[in-house]
Amino acid sequence: MVSFKQRDIISIRHFNKEELLYILDLAKEMERTTYTDTLKDKILASLFFEPSTRTRLSFESAMQRLGGMVIGFADSGITSVAKGESLRDSVKIIEGYCDIIVLRHYLEGSAQLAADVVNIPVINAGDGANQHPTQTFLDLYTIQKTKGALEGLTIGFLGDLKYGRTVHSLAYALAYFGTEMFFISPPGLRMPRDSIDELKDRKVKCYENESLSGISKKLDVIYCTRIQKERFADPVEFEKVRGVYRLSKAMLEELEIKKDLKILHPLPRVDEMDESLDKTNYAVYFHQARNGVPVRKAILSAVLGVIE
Repeated sequence: MVSFKQRDIISIRHFNKEELLYILDLAKEMERTTYTDTLKDKILASLFFEPSTRTRLSFESAMQRLGGMVIGFADSGITSVAKGESLRDSVKIIEGYCDIIVLRHYLEGSAQLAADVVNIPVINAGDGANQHPTQTFLDLYTIQKTKGALEGLTIGFLGDLKYGRTVHSLAYALAYFGTEMFFISPPGLRMPRDSIDELKDRKVKCYENESLSGISKKLDVIYCTRIQKERFADPVEFEKVRGVYRLSKAMLEELEIKKDLKILHPLPRVDEMDESLDKTNYAVYFHQARNGVPVRKAILSAVLGVIE
């Protein structure tokens, strides 16, 4: 029997196919049924050391819609961190005020560190360029809803695949479903070699390309990501790849694509995806963002043990 009760959500690698599908099924139930007091008297600590809109607000919305309460911050500069307090000490103190912690931090491994320190569940809302597991759950949910299934799809990942934590997590999860993957990026932003090797070890058909030319007609889904300026140590290196890809309605009309192609993007977008796409049937990224609420409702309910 699948159980998420009191489990940390640190990496998508910690979950098998059955567990992934369990959360997706629970998210469907959360969308169909109104739960108003499921998490009554439960408190979520929302700790965001990096900027966030969708992840932070959807977690807070999910918690409040289930009757729970939220404490926390979106600017660590107003906390004791500004005085030099360590992350270890911060989460140990905050543990005494809440039932579950959602943490976003710029350092890779920060969520695991927090989980090792406290005795309540920790949910990783993004640790540097490493992992963003709840984004992966909602990406899977969106693909399943818009394509009707997860099995046997061909997906193109486009953009920053080196620093794109959403891509790393999603590719790993999709390997359970017989997905064929195309990684499309400039040479300097390729998918990490160890990730490619691991996928191939898992018998995933995966290919690296520098453009959509010649492969666009094969794709069921394009998962677009922005070039992440904040991950570059050298601004000059960022400028070399800035704007290298720009998806638009006109571009898609020039390419040979499937009529039921769907385009996802974890957002925010900058200049890699034109607004002309927004009103096309290809665009599902705003629905993708909204799916964060039922998916995070499911995760919070399962981890806090109120739904089994």
